[in-house]
Amino acid sequence: MLDGPSTDYHILTASDVSAYLANHSTLAEHLGGLPSEWACRDVADGNLNSVFLIDGPDGGLCVKQALPYVRVAGESWPMDINRAFFEYSYTSRLEPFVGTLLPKIYHFDEVQFIIVMEKLEPHVILRKAMIEGIHHPRVPIDVAAFVAAASFYTSDLAAPFEVKCADQAIFSRNVALQRISVDLVFIDPYTSALRNVISERLVPWAAALRNDVDLKGAVARARIAYLTKAQSLIHGDLHTGSILATQDDTRIIDGEFAWIGPSGFDVGNFIAHYIMAWYAEPFHPAAPEPDRRFRDLVAADIVIFWQRFEAQFLGHWRAFKGEADGFPASHFGDAAASSRLETLRRAYVADIFSDALAFLACKIIRRILGFAQVADFLSIDDLEARSHAQAGALAFARSLLLYPERYRDIAAVVAALPRFENAGLFPTETRHL
Repeated sequence: MLDGPSTDYHILTASDVSAYLANHSTLAEHLGGLPSEWACRDVADGNLNSVFLIDGPDGGLCVKQALPYVRVAGESWPMDINRAFFEYSYTSRLEPFVGTLLPKIYHFDEVQFIIVMEKLEPHVILRKAMIEGIHHPRVPIDVAAFVAAASFYTSDLAAPFEVKCADQAIFSRNVALQRISVDLVFIDPYTSALRNVISERLVPWAAALRNDVDLKGAVARARIAYLTKAQSLIHGDLHTGSILATQDDTRIIDGEFAWIGPSGFDVGNFIAHYIMAWYAEPFHPAAPEPDRRFRDLVAADIVIFWQRFEAQFLGHWRAFKGEADGFPASHFGDAAASSRLETLRRAYVADIFSDALAFLACKIIRRILGFAQVADFLSIDDLEARSHAQAGALAFARSLLLYPERYRDIAAVVAALPRFENAGLFPTETRHL
């Protein structure tokens, strides 16, 4: 395992950032002017890290520092500080394949566990924009391109196993954050874990899921897939809070949960948060879209995302001319073998889709009945309305887990969303849905 913080490590505050950057000439040159002219803002919005934005006469920077504990919980919840290393390694590994869809990193400090990266403005956090009803049509297209490239080029379809082993040697050490994922996504929501945050109105739902052996069996299959299906390098936390966007540009941030895992995990996580936004939307203030079309746009974006992912993943595979060990070119040289390879390609992508459905269901349940819930629902002030929105999402997630045969393609997934909209707070009444 990597080392923890040394005695030279100290936690930056907003008043320390200018002095830190001034000691690194290339970073100081990027900002321009004198440190006294720089302005620093503490903008930490996630659960784990410190984040500062600093502006100078010539430019801006983002400074992110990993803390030796979970930021929102404090020292009572210690956390492996090496997550900064894994985020830096994730960005470095994927940059050749995804280009500017990741922020540019200017500096990594392995003593202070600091990443200094491109300041992204006027980008906004996608989740906040969606709550406000602001549509970003490029996001599903760009995220699909990102996930398709990452999923293909770091898999055994494009990387020799020696390269894949090198990736696993790095990211298999990211065990502390994987423990968070395993517990919060796949275990805690189905127990009486102390970290769970459950609305009183949703207690019947929580009890029903805890007592549903069939559902917990489906969750167990998803959990085993997450732990054992080492397909590609995954982001591990790809949701609408990990995406910064303008109308013309999309960036994926916060890769500290990176892991060699099932390619369907990032796919499912992204779709899950769009689905939760769909269920929450009617209870937010009126969106600027005419005739409250935002919900339709969200549903269409889910379809666009999957279709783009599928097309681009297959496109990368068909165009690939290198040597890899998963499906070596020497085995598929003649016409008959080439046709069979296309069948295998489509089966591989269908398997990603199947995995994604289970993961997205687990993600929805985790964000409603577990720790670190999402603002899509929490921003709904009317608690009764919030609970009904959450219950609809829970009913949909349960259906995905119990009846996956109903959801053979993305059109079936989106078409099913309205069926659970009025599921209600008593899950025994909606078992048939």
